[in-house]
Amino acid sequence: MTSKRGHITHVIFDVDGLLLDTEKIYFEVYSSIVAKYGKSYDWSIKPKIMGMKEESAAQMIIDLLDLPLQPSQLLREAANELDKIFPFCNLKPGAESLVRHLHREGIPIAVSTGSSAYHFNLKTQTKHKEMFKLFHHIVCCSSDSDIKHGKPAPDAYTVAANRFDGGSPNPQNVLVFEDAPNGVLSGLAANMKTVFIPDPRLDKSFYPSGSYQLLTSLEQFVPEEWGLPAYKQ
Repeated sequence: MTSKRGHITHVIFDVDGLLLDTEKIYFEVYSSIVAKYGKSYDWSIKPKIMGMKEESAAQMIIDLLDLPLQPSQLLREAANELDKIFPFCNLKPGAESLVRHLHREGIPIAVSTGSSAYHFNLKTQTKHKEMFKLFHHIVCCSSDSDIKHGKPAPDAYTVAANRFDGGSPNPQNVLVFEDAPNGVLSGLAANMKTVFIPDPRLDKSFYPSGSYQLLTSLEQFVPEEWGLPAYKQ
């Protein structure tokens, strides 16, 4: 089925802030860490690192705030707290209903997250294991050797697309869901259709340039606008 927006055959989801309500966890933990050094981690900094590979994000925080740390030190200190909280994170509104709908309708779906496999498993294997089993495959950019450059480079989504059965689909038939500016730029750089669902705290000055659909929640998404099967009434 073709619609006014195109004909989508495959869908790739980001995770943090898009499927899982984890961005506020990252924000609280990193805010607490940098406060020890008399610094402030706020929404003028956070959008710049969202979606990036973990080590690259840590290096940017250090550079922007002039912290006396190495990326490994910052990540280790953050992990001390994140590892305790991640197993109890919640889904974002509309996430499970959309994922289950697409899977039920036979649409190939995948995940491409900036997280490492270790952190991805912490976030998903306690409360959300069954839902994440529905994905054809998972790409964890921070620990995947095929990801040479993290978001906003296209690798995160080109690699994910290449791993679908039958080879890589036409990029114009792939729909990316993202909450982070870097992730949107990654999807667009991969020449894929992109839906942007930003955190309401994100200043519009951080919205990326380019052509994408802007929504406030996954609950707003209308599958048939993209040639995908409609929700059953």
